[in-house]
Amino acid sequence: MGVGPSPTATRIPPYTHLLDNSKPWWKNKRLVLLNFWIGVLLITSSTNGFDGSMMNGLQSLTQWNAAFGYPGGSKLGLLNAIQNIGSLSAYPFSPYMSDGLGRRFSVLFGACIMIAATIVQTASQSVGMFIGARFMIGFGLTFAASAAPLLITEIAYPSQRGQLTSTYNGLWLFGSIIAAWTTYGTFHVQSSWAWRIPSAIQGFPSVIQVCLIWFVPESPRWLVSKGREAEALHTLAYYHASGNEKDPLVEYEFEEIRAAIKFDREVAANVGWLSLFKTPGNRRRMRIIIGLAFFSQWSGNGLISYYLNKVFDAIGITDPTTQLLVSYSQPSVSVLYDRITTPNRHFTLSDTMAFSPLIVSYTVEILPYALRAKGFVFFNFVISLSLIFNQYVNPIALGALGWKYYLVYLFWICFEAVYLWLYVVETRHRTLEETAALFDGDDTVAQIAEKAAVSAGIPLENPTDTNEKKRSSEERIEHVRY
Repeated sequence: MGVGPSPTATRIPPYTHLLDNSKPWWKNKRLVLLNFWIGVLLITSSTNGFDGSMMNGLQSLTQWNAAFGYPGGSKLGLLNAIQNIGSLSAYPFSPYMSDGLGRRFSVLFGACIMIAATIVQTASQSVGMFIGARFMIGFGLTFAASAAPLLITEIAYPSQRGQLTSTYNGLWLFGSIIAAWTTYGTFHVQSSWAWRIPSAIQGFPSVIQVCLIWFVPESPRWLVSKGREAEALHTLAYYHASGNEKDPLVEYEFEEIRAAIKFDREVAANVGWLSLFKTPGNRRRMRIIIGLAFFSQWSGNGLISYYLNKVFDAIGITDPTTQLLVSYSQPSVSVLYDRITTPNRHFTLSDTMAFSPLIVSYTVEILPYALRAKGFVFFNFVISLSLIFNQYVNPIALGALGWKYYLVYLFWICFEAVYLWLYVVETRHRTLEETAALFDGDDTVAQIAEKAAVSAGIPLENPTDTNEKKRSSEERIEHVRY
């Protein structure tokens, strides 16, 4: 998507010659261990994916419908939306915990709340109890989901950062598939355990995190921001250079982080929520982030995620067993979706392989450290607003318009494509600290990169050209636009 390649879009990162390419990463025990700990963080997304698919499946279970009085209309909308309402309630607090107490603590706190909430959900004796438990699941999920991607992108090995952060949202599908198969497997259980078992399994990823989060390394950027530089250097060295604190890559990363955080403190000593919109660079960031957040939920996927059984009913598939079987994975759903509206062919495939994984990694990449936690929380806040709207409006619109409602999404997706073409910029081959240059001007990256190199005593293979430094941020953004 875009106007073609450009020299900037294919630039070589200044740290490339510092990477250890002597052997594949899977033969490096420290990197294998680091990626295992990152895996513990990645499963946060599976919890979210599990919820949407589970609620889809429960609506096809006679046992669940009987237990809660065959909910429909606004009651069903509330049952689905309440998790995101719980998420909204936590957004004012989660960035302060992530920045103040650490990324790891925030993941732990959220996981503990979700475990307690799934216990209540599994033991529910009334619809009110079930709704309250789902509210708490959403509340806890916000703390974990707001911190986990930040920690992933801040501890990953530089050459693997993009792939690993992109994997985060991709694991939503993994949780979705497990939930669909679980509800299908318990369908023939002739008791309330038909829906209690999926409810209990929803807390399993959080149990894993509570047991293992103690071993996951804390963000070196957070440690430096708290004056714990020795710990930050040790973490970088241990995982990125087999413990060698004098390794050139480690020295460069460490000095770059110090320079970036010092720069952020100098230009934005008091970073509040309004800082997200104060400067032209931040407004450009938020224009992209808000667009990505809305598009991620307003592209027709809301129908598949929460009201697929209603779609099945509309096209004549009313048998609960068949509904659950076809729901077992998104690839099956995409085939069905193709039959519903032919112009939307390949939507689910492209959404799963490209859009969903990249929106999280791209969002955290374009936000500077001082704004990363708040900006990512704002991104999730917009997603929750979009979801709540979808969960109330979709069943009403689907009932009123039938198949014509899919055409609304088709035209909206065309608008999304134009918007992304105009405003999304390339961030490939840049460190987290360097990416700020695309939005705040080239002097930012020049100061940070050059200070880091000088402090570490490392010559850059591709130093920034003087004329390039002088180019305005607007020209630079145009130059690397997709």
